Amino acid sequence: MAEEILPAIPLDSWRPTKETLHRYAQIIGKVALAKGIRRNHWWHMTYRLTARGWTTVPLGSATDGPVFTCEFDFFDHVLRISNDRGTQEEIPLGQSVAVFYVEVMNGLRNLGIDVVLAHPTPFDLPDHGRPFDEDEEHRTYDPAAAQRAFRVQSQVGRILEQFSATYSGKTSPVQLFWHTFDVAVQRFSDRKIDMPDSVDLVTREAYSREVISAGFWFGDDKVPAPTFYSYTAPEPAGLADQPLRPGSAKWAVSGAGHNAYLAYDDVRATADPVGTALDFFQSQYEAGSRLAGWDAVGLACHNGITDPVLTSPRLGWPE
Repeated sequence: MAEEILPAIPLDSWRPTKETLHRYAQIIGKVALAKGIRRNHWWHMTYRLTARGWTTVPLGSATDGPVFTCEFDFFDHVLRISNDRGTQEEIPLGQSVAVFYVEVMNGLRNLGIDVVLAHPTPFDLPDHGRPFDEDEEHRTYDPAAAQRAFRVQSQVGRILEQFSATYSGKTSPVQLFWHTFDVAVQRFSDRKIDMPDSVDLVTREAYSREVISAGFWFGDDKVPAPTFYSYTAPEPAGLADQPLRPGSAKWAVSGAGHNAYLAYDDVRATADPVGTALDFFQSQYEAGSRLAGWDAVGLACHNGITDPVLTSPRLGWPE
């Protein structure tokens, strides 16, 4: 029997494990925030997907201790901290958030890495006021569920890479955001966006340029099921009146605007899950880019090739 491209992952089946992992991810994300070389739109502190889990980008610098990475390995079920001196520390997953936090800080010190977190508490989660080292509540870790969730993220990541390949403008990496625990990719027109002074610094940097985002999350209290999503920011007038593909996709109010949503299980049920997800992302991109006045034709990129001469059948493309 062929392996499912997108395995089932109902939120209720692994929610306690998800809540623990989300806080683990925020701890290491805050390490990346403290030790990464700043990139636009916060790209220095997000995760990249690997064949075994998620990893930070290389952190530290030549004048600030060793260069290092932190990788969550969902096959060995450890956090692996490796430095450029050839040494590493492994912290087992499946501990309380409090114990995990203490062991991460100790592991970093053992590798000669000095890290002080400005805010050692969860960001924008219900327990945002509780320090990580006091969180004994979140400790559930089902290895099979965590590995299954990573498998979903890995497959979604490949779909997003495929979607990303058709755009030649400024594009983010496919990345896991530890704030909202979603895997996403962003396309930018690079038009600057003016925002009121009252807008918080996280939002200001994330949305300082006109952007169309495509992604996936496992669900939360507001959207309690795994869901593909896409949106345009700032939202052009009339966006939520535009048709989406497939027919089961819908617009939903999100904050001051709208998100396009397509249920993960609806995608799984189709004969071509990859094609269905790609068509959904493309339909929102077409609507958003058209209404926002992007040069969609000029920014198109067939299969990752920007020179139209190279797409000629007579030339072919090197394998």
